[in-house]
Amino acid sequence: MLTLNAFMRNSRRAAAFGAFAIGAIAFSGSAAAAPQAPLFPFFLAPPAPYSPPPAVEAAPDENATVELPARLRRQVVSYATREAPGTIIIDTPNTYLYYVLGNGQAMRYGIGVGRDGFTWSGVQSVTRKAEWPDWTPPPEMIARQPYLPRHMAGGPGNPLGARAMYLGGTVYRIHGTNAPETIGTHVSSGCIRLTNQDVADLYSRVNVGTKVIVLPMTERRADLAASVR
Repeated sequence: MLTLNAFMRNSRRAAAFGAFAIGAIAFSGSAAAAPQAPLFPFFLAPPAPYSPPPAVEAAPDENATVELPARLRRQVVSYATREAPGTIIIDTPNTYLYYVLGNGQAMRYGIGVGRDGFTWSGVQSVTRKAEWPDWTPPPEMIARQPYLPRHMAGGPGNPLGARAMYLGGTVYRIHGTNAPETIGTHVSSGCIRLTNQDVADLYSRVNVGTKVIVLPMTERRADLAASVR
């Protein structure tokens, strides 16, 4: 038979056990309701590998310039001529284009001209002007180069460049180029090319009806010695 003291000790143990059980149940319920924390928080997951952002291809810079030799840079020079101010004179053999200013001076531009077999000479006039012109190769050019596109919209990748001035009823033009390294060479099919910066400058000076004189290859001049203002 239990003594009073023994009975009291057993009652206290039962009460303590019951409180422990109730606390365990409450803890498990709260754990189920909330996200479970890691058992060992100091063991961290390895960081995700770094992925650099995708590279974005830069658009071509339409204002980029190419360093031309000094003689081919746009400049005012002494130039004796009887032609009226505003006339364009193309010195094919020396790869220069002169825009006559008057008073014995002209604005001189370096140009690319026709390659062997494609040079020409004569007098024409500017019959049309266009900014960022479309390009439709003439049938004669397509016959020689059948891989050429039949039409190309104007823009930085167009062979006619930023501006074009059409000469009479011919297939020839004074135009810009997306290959400025060809300035000073005999490379075209007869057209006269300038850098995009130079052709934009010339375009701003020229009007429809401007007289254009193209000198023949045999008419070399002493323009390399022309003085620069």
